[in-house]
Amino acid sequence: MNVLAIDTSNQLLGVALWKDNELKAEYTANIKRNHSIGLMPSINQLMKETDTSPKDLDRIAVAKGPGSYTGVRIGLATAKTLAWTLNIPIVAISSLELLARNIHNDKAFVSPFFDARRGLVYTGLYQRDTNDMKLVEKDCNILMTDWLTELQKLSSPVVFLSQDLEQHKKTIEEYLGENAVFPEPLLHFPRAGELAYLATKREADQTHTLTPNYIRMVEAEAKWLEKQKQDRSNHE
Repeated sequence: MNVLAIDTSNQLLGVALWKDNELKAEYTANIKRNHSIGLMPSINQLMKETDTSPKDLDRIAVAKGPGSYTGVRIGLATAKTLAWTLNIPIVAISSLELLARNIHNDKAFVSPFFDARRGLVYTGLYQRDTNDMKLVEKDCNILMTDWLTELQKLSSPVVFLSQDLEQHKKTIEEYLGENAVFPEPLLHFPRAGELAYLATKREADQTHTLTPNYIRMVEAEAKWLEKQKQDRSNHE
């Protein structure tokens, strides 16, 4: 199975190609820029270097969020367009699960997270189970302090993964002390190669109905809905 994988859900841009039962190529850039500029050139270069044409692809894989609203939209729109145009399946995977899969210690609790501003984070709780990663607590948008209070109840070490770790590290240590585990820096970056491999094992999603996993509403949308609610109240 030949799979093209795309991850633009956060600052990191990643593309990879799983071809002929192995990872043929993987590109990662951790640069603050608009992914709409770098994504297609990266895909084109990867396809060229692996001597792969679009018709050779069997699946498209994409990280569906949570994360950057713009980044998630770009990745999902590109992936859906490719899947639709080539008439091949698409597989969407949680960006948090993808990051959690960097940890291979059996039974370790893993809390991947992305900063969501104002003390909030996107996070979830995962646990390695033999060769798979099990979801313990579903992905959510929550105050980091509230999340850490919940993790205290585990009375067990928790591995934290995030490119935004430095923003929250002190708070994590205050709440969890020695139970807070911080791996080496390279493990805080999700891998598009892992995304491509996972897509060979997962059920395909419905291309037309697949939507981004924002978890929470875009701030502008939330404000608009609140304004509509107030306007209705004023006219009653």
